[in-house]
Amino acid sequence: MDSDFSTNLSAGSQQRQVLSVSTLNRRVRQLLETQFPLLWVEGEISNFSCPSSGHWYFTLKDEQAQVRCAMFKGSNRRVGFRPEHGSQVLIRCRIGLYEARGDFQLIAEHMEEAGFGALQRQFEILKTRLSADGLFDDSHKQPLPWLPSRIGVITSPTGAAIKDILHVLERRFPAIPVSVFPCAVQGSSASAEITAAIQQANRDQSASRCDVLIVGRGGGSLEDLWAFNEESVARAIYQSKIPIISAVGHETDTTIADFVADTRAPTPSAAAELATPDARELAENVEAYQQLLHQTVSRKLRDQQQRLDYLSQRLRHPGERIGQQNRQLQHLKIRLSQALNLQLQHQQHRLNQLSGQLDQHHPGAAVLRLQQQSKTLQQRLHRAVKQLLQQKESRWQSAAQQLNTVSPLRTLERGYAIVSDSNQQIVRTVASVSCGDKITTRIADGFIESQVKAINPE
Repeated sequence: MDSDFSTNLSAGSQQRQVLSVSTLNRRVRQLLETQFPLLWVEGEISNFSCPSSGHWYFTLKDEQAQVRCAMFKGSNRRVGFRPEHGSQVLIRCRIGLYEARGDFQLIAEHMEEAGFGALQRQFEILKTRLSADGLFDDSHKQPLPWLPSRIGVITSPTGAAIKDILHVLERRFPAIPVSVFPCAVQGSSASAEITAAIQQANRDQSASRCDVLIVGRGGGSLEDLWAFNEESVARAIYQSKIPIISAVGHETDTTIADFVADTRAPTPSAAAELATPDARELAENVEAYQQLLHQTVSRKLRDQQQRLDYLSQRLRHPGERIGQQNRQLQHLKIRLSQALNLQLQHQQHRLNQLSGQLDQHHPGAAVLRLQQQSKTLQQRLHRAVKQLLQQKESRWQSAAQQLNTVSPLRTLERGYAIVSDSNQQIVRTVASVSCGDKITTRIADGFIESQVKAINPE
C-alpha cells in the first residue's frame, strides 16, 4: 500500500494539502499515461543495456535533447534486429514516469530501424489529416449485426486470410452465406481494387446484399500492408453504408483502415468470429434457456399451488362473513347512538350556559340608556342651532347697515346723480363727451335720458 498521506494545516480559513513524494510521482505518472496517446519518436540510441531480466534500457537522443527509454521483454522479443550504440531507430511508445526516481521516460512497444521512418511519417501525416476530417469519429461508426444474413469478404482469393476466414465461418455458423469480392491486397493496384470491391458491395441492392464486410489480409511488412494506408481505401470504408470489420495483418499491425472501419479485428480469423455468433454456443444457450424456463415455470406452478392451498384454508363461507359484518354494524350503531346522545347533552348544557350569559347582557337596558342619551343630544343640538342662527342673523343685520351706509343709492337720495355716456361708461370730466352725445343721468328714483347741447368747462 502506498505511503499516501495528506496533512491539513489550518492557516486562518485556508487548508493546505501536503503530498508525499511517492504520491506526487504517482499522480504525474497517471496524468502522463492518460493524457498522451501512443507516439512515434525517432532518434539515436546511446547507453544501451540489456540486464538479465531481458528488458532493454537506453537513451534516445538528437542534436539538442535526450530522453530515457525502456522496452520490456514482452515487446522487444518482436524486434527483428539487435539495437546498438549509435543506431538510428524509430519507436512507437507511450509516455511514462519511473516513480522510484522521478525519471521521465518513454516505454517503447515497437521498434524499427529508421529506414522505415519515411513511410511511417507519411502514415502519421495522413492519419492526422483524416482524423481532422472526422473519418475516425466514433459517432460515425455503425454497429455490427448480431446475426447477418450474408457476409462479404474483400481480400485476395489466393491468400491465407480467405482460408482462415472461411474456416472460422464454417465452424461458427455454417448457415450464413458468404460472398467473396476478390482483389489484390499488395502492390500498386491494390488500393484501387480494394476501393472498387467496397463500392461494388455497397451498390448491390438485391436480396443477396451483404449485412457486414470483412476487409483485410494476412501479416507482412509496412510496405506489404501499405494499400490499407491509402486515402482512397480509407474514404471508401468511411462512405460504406455496410458495416466494415478491418482485419489487416497481425495483432501488432495497425493501418489507417483500422481507424476508419466500424470495428477492428486483430487478425482475419478474429474478424470472422466478430462477424458471426457461435452456432454451438447459441444452441447451448437455447437449451440452457429451455431448461431455465422449464424450471422457472415448474417453480412458479408449485408456488401458485401452495398459495392456492393457503388461500383455500383462509376462505370462509359468505354467510359467516356477512354475520360478522352484521354484528360489527350493530356494535357501531350502538356506539353511534351513544355518541349522539352524549353530544346532544353537551350541546344542551352549552346552550343553557349561553342563555344565562345572554340574560346577564340583555340589550334592553343598553337600548333605554342610549335612547335617553340620544334625546339629550337632540336637545343640545336644537339649542346650539338656534343660538348659531341668532348670531348669524345679528351679524347679517350689522353688515346690511354698514353696506347701506356706504351704498351709492344713499348718496343719490341726497341730490347727487351719476352720468354715463351711450357706452354705459361713467362721465367724470367734460372732456369725455361732445356736443350732441346722448347721456343717461341716474338719480335716486330713476333715469333721465338727455342730449348734450353745450359744454362749459370750469
